[in-house]
Amino acid sequence: MKKYSGQKVVITGASRGIGKALSLAFLEEGALVIGIYGGNKESADGFQLECAAYGERLELHQCDVSDPAQVAAFFVNIEERFDTIDILINNAGIRKDKLLALMDHESWQQVIDINLGGTFNMCKHAVLLMLKQKYGRIINITSPVASIGIAGQTNYGASKAGQIGFTRSLCKETARKKITVNCVSPGFIETELIADLSPEQVKAYKKTIPMRRFGKVEEVAAAVLFLASKEAAYISGSVLEVNGGL
Repeated sequence: MKKYSGQKVVITGASRGIGKALSLAFLEEGALVIGIYGGNKESADGFQLECAAYGERLELHQCDVSDPAQVAAFFVNIEERFDTIDILINNAGIRKDKLLALMDHESWQQVIDINLGGTFNMCKHAVLLMLKQKYGRIINITSPVASIGIAGQTNYGASKAGQIGFTRSLCKETARKKITVNCVSPGFIETELIADLSPEQVKAYKKTIPMRRFGKVEEVAAAVLFLASKEAAYISGSVLEVNGGL
């Protein structure tokens, strides 16, 4: 019996980067993974083929997490088929970097709507399902930018700081129902999210990290697997940093 056998895990941004590593980690531990992806169907289809060995334990659904109607429809389907879920991981996120004086409203709003609004939309419905069984694990993927700040990322930093405040408030609403709510805060991780950094930026950022390297997606997945476990029952409202000492 693997650690997560029989558990139903919903992961947003599930087909690429950190989300892909999370999906693979939970599949390997026996879970049913219900993954959400935004608009890259080609990537999702490729990931589904890659995971053929896991059979029907991986489902991928296209859903805009910033759209309350789409999220509601997704959870109606989940409730009809599975009644409840055990774990929700809010990993979907985007960056639209620009200095504030040059940032257009659309770039601000889209980052807030997906990164923070998506967390709200997903948690609102997930909590209602978890209350049925009086058990659940919610993990929101935030960022060190929430506390240290990076020039050009006022929108991203605000969305990630918002996730932390959201997490610490929600955990107080769900604690008595054995539903924990935590954050994992990855630093610079080798994914396509930072693929647009120039060689000079990469070199400069690595100098700020005590371990002098970027992290691996598997290292983030290990932290999430722990917080999602039954052994982490007394941890709620926390932020687990995975950042090389940043």
